[in-house]
Amino acid sequence: MKIITTAILLVATLLAVPLFSYFFGTALGTMEWEALNSLILITVIVIVVTFIVGELTNNNSQVDKIWSILPIVYAWMITDYSHYAPRLVMMSCLITLWGIRLSINFGLKGAYQWRFWGGEEDYRWAVLREKPEFNPRWKWTLFNLFFICGYQNVLILLFTLPAIVVLQHSSVPIGLFDYIAAGLMLMFIGFETIADIQHLKFQSKKRAKIKAGVELHEHKKGFLDTGLWAHSRHPNYFAEQAIWVCFYLFSVIASDEWINWSIAGCLLLIVLFQGSSNLSEELSSGKYNEYASYQKRVPRFIPIIGKIFLRSDK
Repeated sequence: MKIITTAILLVATLLAVPLFSYFFGTALGTMEWEALNSLILITVIVIVVTFIVGELTNNNSQVDKIWSILPIVYAWMITDYSHYAPRLVMMSCLITLWGIRLSINFGLKGAYQWRFWGGEEDYRWAVLREKPEFNPRWKWTLFNLFFICGYQNVLILLFTLPAIVVLQHSSVPIGLFDYIAAGLMLMFIGFETIADIQHLKFQSKKRAKIKAGVELHEHKKGFLDTGLWAHSRHPNYFAEQAIWVCFYLFSVIASDEWINWSIAGCLLLIVLFQGSSNLSEELSSGKYNEYASYQKRVPRFIPIIGKIFLRSDK
């Protein structure tokens, strides 16, 4: 029941936050509405396709496969409407870099196949499907439609929409603060890359040792608690949220408004990661005896930067 309540709350927030934030900032012009309508049409089509494919194949990672691809498409479409204004070109290039990196990382986990509907499914969907809250089957079908496909696809659109605000103000020249925002975004992309590489190496070695029947030693705990993971339980999640907050900053710089309606995307993404990490930690706590101790000594998201330097000095 807790999972269903959380999903309903997220969907309700998805509706409320954009409506509330709509009243902040400059009203959209004809060109911006035209661009937004094009993106909404694509989002609706993608929701329908991912839902149908997920139901037919019983693989509910269809949205996961395009999570890193759609923002690239959306960003460059908006950039095209601006006739390739410098700030939007910069933003689109950053999103392209982010998307390629994330797609490669996802592909290394076996998520992509020539049969696009196949590939590795996120293990959490399989766990959720078996929970009593989703019996009978029609409950899971509704969850798939409204949350997995509906909520997540709309969220992907929303956290890309600061580019629409920048489109409104495309005549504002690019400046120092844009380069600072770009630098921060690149830093967090690098941070996320390191975290993902560390996790992939750990899990690959652990599986190889288990398969070979070799003593696990440093992998005995079952989970990674070294490197960046010694300072944040989810350094990749932390970086992902920070990336889209930085992306929002471009709209602040262009519009000269600290709060505008496009803030809804990064705020809702933060809410989503809170729920996603809750589920991951619930599963990890059930599998690994030492995970509770790890939770007590290491922050969930934001690493204590001082400790990183102190640890590296040693």
